[in-house]
Amino acid sequence: MQKIVIIKLGADGDVLRTIPLVEAIKNKYPDSNITWVTRQSISEMLIGLPFVNSVLTLPCALDESFDRLYNFDMEAEATELATKIDAKNKYGFYRDGNYPAAFNTGAEYYLNTVFDDALKKSNKRTYQGMMSELAEIPLSNKRYSLILGEHERKYAEQFFARANLEGKKVAGIHMGASARWPSKVWHPACLKEFIKIVREKGYEVLLFGGPNEAESQKNFVRELQGEKILVHHNNPTNTKREFAALVEKCDWVICSDSFALHVALGLGKKTIALFFCTSPHEVEGYGILRKIVSPYLHDYFPERSNEYSEHLAKSIPAEQVIEAMQ
Repeated sequence: MQKIVIIKLGADGDVLRTIPLVEAIKNKYPDSNITWVTRQSISEMLIGLPFVNSVLTLPCALDESFDRLYNFDMEAEATELATKIDAKNKYGFYRDGNYPAAFNTGAEYYLNTVFDDALKKSNKRTYQGMMSELAEIPLSNKRYSLILGEHERKYAEQFFARANLEGKKVAGIHMGASARWPSKVWHPACLKEFIKIVREKGYEVLLFGGPNEAESQKNFVRELQGEKILVHHNNPTNTKREFAALVEKCDWVICSDSFALHVALGLGKKTIALFFCTSPHEVEGYGILRKIVSPYLHDYFPERSNEYSEHLAKSIPAEQVIEAMQ
């Protein structure tokens, strides 16, 4: 039996879109035992995956030897761990001084996109495609599936019952993104206009947010209530699996390039993603994703992706998203 260790720590959405790579590794080595090392904050989303034998969270020590190591992560903790682990064959990234380096030729292309803005901008390959080359394994276009349990599904059912949403058309909107990319988030004025229009078309609106959006979600809901616009919202402190169970019950999911996008894809939901300052080409849509790209994306991506621009955040009108739903 082959002993295989996977390292993928973050970001949360990237962990989810690494799932099909791990399944492909299992398909290539069916007689294998796979250990996945990740962060505690995202580990719950890997529960139930039939091709993963165990999930370990940092900090952890792996003193045993492995036949194969795949490190899909370039951050320092991941590359340092990959360097220390004893494995006969290593793929992906390790630490060379203060910088990540590639164990194998297949990992070099993705590594170069991180340091070469021109290559990053011209790249048309998906994340999964680049990681497939890194792992030196064939990858089908099969959509990955998140496995939800009875507890979180019951949570979502009770939420929908309390909100009187059962049997109604629901548009789920995720209003957050990492602080690293402040212009990923749709401008509140555009979001408000979209909510008005989509409600006129018979949809109930469920606003999603996480801990980082708790205050902005609260203020935005209060602002809408002041204008007599009824929306529902999740508890921003709910678990990631409870978040996913609510997403599963929506008819449409509208979001930026964020964790919510990869949750929606993993649940097979019809999804519209707005791309303001990150690459739409790197996201595999599996035939259920509609991408709307800002006309100003390449003025900011990738060199100025960390800047906030109100002009950029307003560059996708509400009517364009409504048209995508048609």
